Amino acid sequence: MFSLQFAIVDIETTGGFASSNAITEIAIILHNGREEEGRYSSLVNPGITIPRHITALTGISNEMVVNAPGFQELAPMVYQLLQNRIFVAHNVNFDFSFVQHQLSACGFPLRVKKICTVRMARQIFPGLPSYSLGNLCRSLSIPLTNRHRAEGDASATSLLLEKMITADPDNKFISIAKSKHAEQFLPPHLSLEELEQLPNGPGVYYFESAKKEVLYVGKAVNLQKRVRTHFSNNDKGKRKQELLRQVYHIRYTPCASELMALILESQEIRKLWPPFNRSQKKYHHRYGLYCFENRNGKLQLIIEKKKNNLPAIYTFNLLQEGHQFIRRVKESMEVQDLQVEQGSDDLVKLYNYQLNQTIESLRRKYPSTAIVEKDYYQPNRYAVYLMEKGQFYGMGYMENPYEIDSQVDKWKEKLSPSPDNDFIRGLLYQSVTSGAKINIPLEDA
Repeated sequence: MFSLQFAIVDIETTGGFASSNAITEIAIILHNGREEEGRYSSLVNPGITIPRHITALTGISNEMVVNAPGFQELAPMVYQLLQNRIFVAHNVNFDFSFVQHQLSACGFPLRVKKICTVRMARQIFPGLPSYSLGNLCRSLSIPLTNRHRAEGDASATSLLLEKMITADPDNKFISIAKSKHAEQFLPPHLSLEELEQLPNGPGVYYFESAKKEVLYVGKAVNLQKRVRTHFSNNDKGKRKQELLRQVYHIRYTPCASELMALILESQEIRKLWPPFNRSQKKYHHRYGLYCFENRNGKLQLIIEKKKNNLPAIYTFNLLQEGHQFIRRVKESMEVQDLQVEQGSDDLVKLYNYQLNQTIESLRRKYPSTAIVEKDYYQPNRYAVYLMEKGQFYGMGYMENPYEIDSQVDKWKEKLSPSPDNDFIRGLLYQSVTSGAKINIPLEDA
């Protein structure tokens, strides 16, 4: 017989995440996997107001907790009960994040294994219509009284634990409890198989909801390792806890290198706008420099919001930056605006010529080039990134890039166009100047 020691925990709280909320009730049932060994429960004064909708759900009001002990008074007892036991709860990341956060604030750092009964029930009792505690109890004929109160829910979870151990002839539950297993930290709805499919190489990963909607996009040098760190760190913040609740699936795209992963991540974030991504949404220039001919035949420079279907000569974050740039261009020219407005057609032609020369000199600052590196997954294949006159044209794979003609159009035939943005260009300029990648200068058409 096994001798594992469990602490089955249920809490009620003032809200959904630990960093800005507090515990209002806690119940702990000590269990050895065969039978209950003892139990402890208490109301807790959270030190903050309990919202009305929480009171409606749990029945715990501000009046009920006004004379209850604060968590700091209970912390030594709670810590002692949990020490050297496996922390068990239904959707364990929620309960654990609160208890760990409040114990830590009282000077009791909690470092114990944890097991989620939602995850385990999915494996031991597959095919049930729902794995919420209430629906599980109905499906498995487990009595559940005093719902949404800590001791009532903990008692039902304790009976669920016993049923799972009894119905688990392969001792999967005990095996997971004894080892450092990914099942102990994964979100309740994410399958271990989807995590284990990830390779130990670079790429972009996507966290998806039950409906396969993309929630978060990230890049990794090592996909397997990076995704595990998302879940092994039990962040107490609202954003992390919401992501853990909503993620059901992981998919990924392998990339040749970290550079390719960074570029694809940037493109995907701007394409999909996942709700849990913050970075790179702000990394884009809002204004572009454009040139057009007015009705008198004179070329004019203007600053407008960037157009998707019209390449800008230059890009800017601020409108003021664009106007200052135009002013510097005009000041550098021999023929000035006022002279042209009052002058002959020949003067207009001269002005246009000088302006075109200035624009061309700007473009020459950013030559065309191909950046080449070996593919992590297929060493005989190369990843190629094409820059055309300072703009990112696209990326892809080639077998023999060094055999291609130096004309930029020849390279464009081998690659598909790809979205460009300032963040990507910055990455590629850095690769060129650092000498970290092979750089092949190209001739423009």
